[in-house]
Amino acid sequence: PYTEPGQHIRRTQLYMYALAQRLQPSEKYGNFLNKRMITMIYKSAPLHDIGKFGLPYRILLKPGRLAPDEFEEIKKHTIYGRDTIIAAEKELETPEPFLAIARDIAYCHHEKWDGTGYPSGISGEAIPLPARMMAIADVYDALISKRVYKAAMTHDEAVDVIMKGKGTHFCPEIIDM
Repeated sequence: PYTEPGQHIRRTQLYMYALAQRLQPSEKYGNFLNKRMITMIYKSAPLHDIGKFGLPYRILLKPGRLAPDEFEEIKKHTIYGRDTIIAAEKELETPEPFLAIARDIAYCHHEKWDGTGYPSGISGEAIPLPARMMAIADVYDALISKRVYKAAMTHDEAVDVIMKGKGTHFCPEIIDM
């Protein structure tokens, strides 16, 4: 069976926890990243790709490079994820704060610091902090993981790619910590 998505979910959840712990002592993020918020981010992180359930397997499991129309379809997982979480929130009698964080992560984890990401093209601090964190965790895990369409990079190679994305793809302050 194809188990990689489950492993990716668990790894990114652990990366998010470690990253939150790393950022917590900082003057800028310390008040936001209190113990309760770190727990909610940890609980929310596994939902970052929930929108992929709305995508066809022929695209998700394609062994080669995606065609432009297929990539446009993949990008919709951020919208599907947000909408799925909104629907779940509407079903609850009592709001679950972690779902609001999960919604932000699912919708915004492919936004880029310079505004060239998707789905909305927002930039900088307009991207919610947990989504900026997931952008790093998600890309790192994608780079170090073997996929049907690519070989895995080493840790050092992945870190080099992420460092090159500082200030364009990724929040520079998070990268510097």
